Amino acid sequence: MRILLVEDDDTIAGPLIDGLDRYGFAVERARTGREALAWTDVEMVLLDLGLPDADGIDICQRIRARSAVPIIMLTARGTEVDRIVGLEVGADDYLSKPFSLRELVARIRAVTRRTRFPADPLPVPVHAEAPAVDGSTIRIDDLVIDRRTRRVHLRGREVVLALKEFDLLVALADDPGAVRTRERLMETVWDEHYYGSTKTLDFHVAALRRKLADPGWVQTVRGVGFRLVIPAVSSGVGGQPR
Repeated sequence: MRILLVEDDDTIAGPLIDGLDRYGFAVERARTGREALAWTDVEMVLLDLGLPDADGIDICQRIRARSAVPIIMLTARGTEVDRIVGLEVGADDYLSKPFSLRELVARIRAVTRRTRFPADPLPVPVHAEAPAVDGSTIRIDDLVIDRRTRRVHLRGREVVLALKEFDLLVALADDPGAVRTRERLMETVWDEHYYGSTKTLDFHVAALRRKLADPGWVQTVRGVGFRLVIPAVSSGVGGQPR
């Protein structure tokens, strides 16, 4: 695997490159955000947030806007807010400094598994009313989700979603009206090896509601999880999936 390490500190970059090399990874290095944006042929990005010419959050967002390459943030910023913001703009995982090489390698392998081999769609119960599916496309009322292109349209208008927002929407849309537990959603969208706070799920649900322009699309089932329904205003049938 070819990895891009975006790190300006030589005392950190040197040992990381040597260590990852011993695990069989080919590591390229960028010292600035400008250099990082020039790379196009890597399979994963390890991105430090404290860059000399740009904020790593902005660099992450710009990389994600043009590529689905997995991104792991490496940073001394350890607050929950920083982690949530990083995940919201498109990072796949977040590792706070200091960390061990073994933990980093474990994170790299976990992210690779869940991005290279996405989870199977959740099964539709026999008695549940399934969404209209046409190949890779799911249609629920005026909401159209295209798995192949990872694009979403609502009432003919494209809704731009971050990586995990899209995965979360698909996990809910596979069986509209059915309750998905918080644990199942974390396993499906982030995988069972995710080490971060489960509050990131609430953050992504809030972002999804905001981008769908109606909080009624995603209902909270207190103490259990969430479900996707058609808002009453959209469907005219009491907000139940048709």
